[in-house]
Amino acid sequence: MPVHYSIALPDPAKARGSDPRLSFTANGADEFAAQLQAALRTPELFERWRNIQDDPDEVDPALGATDPEATVSGQQADLRINLSVSTHLPGDVFKQRLRLLAGHHWELRDVR
Repeated sequence: MPVHYSIALPDPAKARGSDPRLSFTANGADEFAAQLQAALRTPELFERWRNIQDDPDEVDPALGATDPEATVSGQQADLRINLSVSTHLPGDVFKQRLRLLAGHHWELRDVR
């Protein structure tokens, strides 16, 4: 059974990770949703992150898990963006991907 997350990006302009090679480049709700969905469905973001680590071969391969059925939708709500996520990925993998993309500029609103 998938887990459903409600995520808020209170200031979308600041929703960027510490490394521009890995962070969101999006500007609108649909773009943020598409970039997060790709990060959950494919290994691309994980591989980019792994390849810049000091010892890529020592990275736990479990962090590279993907969920080809993950879905993300975005909605603009005043100045914030709300993302609804459905995924089978473990919570720690999901949060790591979100931190790479948005840094600490996101809020977990609900988990079901």
